[in-house]
Amino acid sequence: MKIAIAQLNMTIGKLSCNTEAIVWAIDEARQQGADLVVFSELAVCGYPPRDLLHVEGFVRECAQTAKMIGEIHTKDIAIVLGTPLPLEVDAGGIEPGPEAHTHIANSLVVYKDNRFVGYYDKRLLPTYDVFDEDRYFVAGNQTRVFDIDGVKIGLAICEDLWKGHDAGFADRYSDEPDPVQQLADAGAQIIIAPSASPYALHKDQRHREIVIQHALRHRLPVVSVNQVGANDDLIFSGQSCVVDAQGQICALGDAFGEQLLLVDTNNLKPIEAKPEADERMIVDALTLGVKDYLFKCGFERACIGLSGGIDSALVATLAVRAIGKDKVVGASMPGRFSSTGSKTDAFELARNLGIECVSMPIESGFAGLSESLNPAFSELGHKTLGQTLPDLTQENLQSRIRGTLMMALSNRTGALVLTTGNKSEIAVGYCTLYGDMNGGLAVIADLPKTMVFRVCRYINEHFASLGFDRAPIPVSTIEKPPSAELAPDQLDSDSLPEYHILDEIVLRHIEQLQSATRIIEETGFDPDVVRRFCKLIDRNEYKRQQMAVGLRVTSKAFGPGRRMPIAQGWTR
Repeated sequence: MKIAIAQLNMTIGKLSCNTEAIVWAIDEARQQGADLVVFSELAVCGYPPRDLLHVEGFVRECAQTAKMIGEIHTKDIAIVLGTPLPLEVDAGGIEPGPEAHTHIANSLVVYKDNRFVGYYDKRLLPTYDVFDEDRYFVAGNQTRVFDIDGVKIGLAICEDLWKGHDAGFADRYSDEPDPVQQLADAGAQIIIAPSASPYALHKDQRHREIVIQHALRHRLPVVSVNQVGANDDLIFSGQSCVVDAQGQICALGDAFGEQLLLVDTNNLKPIEAKPEADERMIVDALTLGVKDYLFKCGFERACIGLSGGIDSALVATLAVRAIGKDKVVGASMPGRFSSTGSKTDAFELARNLGIECVSMPIESGFAGLSESLNPAFSELGHKTLGQTLPDLTQENLQSRIRGTLMMALSNRTGALVLTTGNKSEIAVGYCTLYGDMNGGLAVIADLPKTMVFRVCRYINEHFASLGFDRAPIPVSTIEKPPSAELAPDQLDSDSLPEYHILDEIVLRHIEQLQSATRIIEETGFDPDVVRRFCKLIDRNEYKRQQMAVGLRVTSKAFGPGRRMPIAQGWTR
């Protein structure tokens, strides 16, 4: 059997555009001689649709769209297509009733020669991390094997295959039957598993290992089809794969790119699947995340405050790679404590990237606000701005002036502000609410500072293969000590431990949920440092819940997958 894997970038809720892509893939697959074309999980509506599933008419229209595609566009070919379905579906076809938005399954529909063959409802519904499928779907309870051109095709969807093993939640399904085992018992000759599994560093490798284990255990080929593209905070890498009955990878879809991949299950041949460098995967993931967020939200341009530091340099570089240099604007906003090197680094970066960079000094704005604030502070019995240093109020005021200027630039030009805070700083609150946190998308909010350095060095070393004419990031930006430059001779190290120490604390406390006591025992770090920064992580939840949407690239990002209360008294 020749199977076409349709690894497509779907926009959530944009059924007309998604339909165009699906129909194109069917036509192209037919022309290439495919017997069957398989789409990703919930391809009709895009994943994750979240509360759109509860909006009256949404599921009904999705079901009608799937029906139209199946009945009109599947002559001489079969399809497996993901869509939300009302539970009231019978062998006669998809006929959504008036209550189609209240009882919903995450389903696959099968059509051949413009006729409805059947459907399958996802059985294992992940409800952890970024997933909340119990909120929306009713779990299926049937094993479905379909005969297509004499081949028995067993269907599974995403978590039916992973069973939480990819995310450390396997115990959730300890009392559930294994859907893949039941497909094998029912006589399936090929397992086909559409998926919409978000990217996280190294998760793609874990997925392939799980597919290989299924293939070896059941001595069956497995076809895993994954969504590609970015929707809000989630990035989907694609990387669909085909594994033969001997557990050998025989086809691997592109990473972070759309593709129609044709495989002949009667002639599967092993290929060598070489993993890309972590830094390259992150660059490609964040590039796609920026591009899709802007375009799917209707923005054509982006603007970035360029401080001369490494974080804003990386965000600007990713933005140029995502949408092009003509659509990115940089802004230098020097203040009284800005070094000459930082100002020159900002404009050198802009020249290297080929973007326009404007200068918006903040000193006059700072002076004007000081004239308003200082008399009020004195009247209330408080010190005036800068009367003693360090002065957190003075530092934050400078940041908030910059944030205001960036939002004004955005309003006037229509460009979306990209924020530049990294995961290390955001974790411990080393960022200013309504200042440098202003913006529409937090591009590197899930990237620890040590990884920021690694990625910047990688970009400079591999600039040509990444599409740049020269190494974009000034060497001095990478080599100089990090500083917010909001006070005289200020360095990050004045307030923070060395970043390799801080990032280990952040990793363990946030991604691994370790207590301060355990971190101290296992790392040997200074106990006072560990306790202080674990406490700062916990105390700054209020900032993170007000920040822009942050692109997810690790196993635990700030966002929907981490739901900590703000007002709480638990200490670890």
